[in-house]
Amino acid sequence: MTDSPKRYESWGRYPVAKPARVVVLQSREDNGWRDDALSVLPFGQGRSYGDTCLNNGATLLDTAPLAGVMDFDKQQGVLRCEAGATLADILTLIVPHNWFLPVTPGTKQVSIGGAIAHDVHGKNHHRAGTFGRYVKRFELVRSSGERLICSAQENAELFSATIAGMGLTGLITWAEFELKRIPGPAIAVKRIPFGSLDEFLAVAITSDRDFEYTVAWVDSGFRNSHFCRGVMLCGNSVAALRGGLRNRTSRRSHRLPVSVPHLLLNRPAIRAMNSVYYQLESRRAKTEVIDFDPFFYPLDAVSNWNKIYGSGGFLQYQCVVSYAEREAIQEIFRRIARSGLAAVLTVLKVFGDLTSPGMLSFPRAGITVAIDFPFRGAETLRLLDELDEIVRAAQGAIYPAKDARMSAEAFRDYFPNWESFARFVDPKFSSSFWRRVTHRKQK
Repeated sequence: MTDSPKRYESWGRYPVAKPARVVVLQSREDNGWRDDALSVLPFGQGRSYGDTCLNNGATLLDTAPLAGVMDFDKQQGVLRCEAGATLADILTLIVPHNWFLPVTPGTKQVSIGGAIAHDVHGKNHHRAGTFGRYVKRFELVRSSGERLICSAQENAELFSATIAGMGLTGLITWAEFELKRIPGPAIAVKRIPFGSLDEFLAVAITSDRDFEYTVAWVDSGFRNSHFCRGVMLCGNSVAALRGGLRNRTSRRSHRLPVSVPHLLLNRPAIRAMNSVYYQLESRRAKTEVIDFDPFFYPLDAVSNWNKIYGSGGFLQYQCVVSYAEREAIQEIFRRIARSGLAAVLTVLKVFGDLTSPGMLSFPRAGITVAIDFPFRGAETLRLLDELDEIVRAAQGAIYPAKDARMSAEAFRDYFPNWESFARFVDPKFSSSFWRRVTHRKQK
C-alpha cells in the first residue's frame, strides 16, 4: 500500500474535499488500512456526482488497481472480477462474445464496486431493474479482519445492506454477477418527439412495452410555449451495423483543455442551445441502427465533460415520484423556470416496479427526472432546497449518488429505513455524505 499523488474529487466537483490520506490497494489481501487512526472509505473512479465518494479529512482506499477479471463463463454469462474493474474493461471483454451488462448507467467509467455501492440503474429499468438484482455474490472485508462471502443465501442481511450501501459496510474486493445475452453490438433506435408531460407519459407506456431501453431528453428552457417538450430515445439490441461495426469500446475520447467560462452558461445561452438541439433531434431519422457505445455513453466521448459546467462544478438533482404524484414534476419545472437559474441538461425516465435487494436503493416505480445545474453558490442551494420540499410532499426520494447537499431531515424522509441500514455500517467506515445526513462527527 502506498500514498497516491492523484487528485480525488467527485464528478460534480462540489463540495471541495481533501482526504488526509489515500491508500492505494495493490492486492485484495492489503489490509494495513485497518490500523489507520482515521475513518476509511473505498474510492473507485470518482463518478459519484456528490459526496458519497468523499471522506474529507480522513482516508480513502483507492481500489483502481484491483481491476483483474477472475473468471468469465462464456456459456452461462457469469463474470467474476475485482472491485476496481470498470464497466469499460468488462465491455471490451464480453461484447465480442455477445454478452452485455445487465444494467448500465450513462457512463462506462464506473467501477464494479461503485456500481454495487450505488446500485446503479439505466435505460432498461422498466424491464431489468437495478444492477444489484444481478449480483450473485461478493467478498466483503470488514475492519475486524473478517472476509465474508455475501449473497442472497449467505450473510444475506449484509448482502442487502452493501448493495446501495455507498461503500459504508466494508471493502468489496471482488464480485460475481450475471450478464445479458445480446444478438450483437448494435442498437436499433427510434426517436419520438413529445410536447408535454402527459404526452411523454403516453409515449412511455407504449415505448416501455416495445423497447428494452428508453429515456427522454427534455428541453431545459421550460418556456410556457413548450414547457415540457422533448424527444424520447428508444432502443433494442440488434446483431450488427450494415457493412461491419467498429469497436467503440476502445474509441479515443477527447478532453476539454479548460473549464467553460460562466459567461457561456447563462440562461439565454442554455435556452438557445436546447432549442437548437431539439430541432436537430426532431429532424433526425426517426429510426436508425447505431453502435451501442454512443447510445449508452454519449458523454464519454469527452473524458472530462464535467468541466463543461465551469470551475465551480455542478449539482445534479435526480428525484423520483410515483405516477400519482406526476404534478410534482410539473411543479419542479415551474419552480426552476421562476428561479432564473440555468438548467443545462434534463433527462426524464419511467422506473418500473422491479424491487432491488439493496436496503437503500433509490429507484422505485414512478417518474424520475435528473437535472444538471452549474453551481452558483447560495442561490443554487436555495432552489434545490425548494425542490426538496416538493419531492418530500410527494413522498418521493433523491438519489444519494447524485446528491451533495440534501439535509439530514430530507434524507430520513426519503429513506425511512436508514436506521435499519445503519446497523450494518462498519464502525471504521464513513464518508462526507454519511456524516452530513446523520450529523455524525469525523472520526
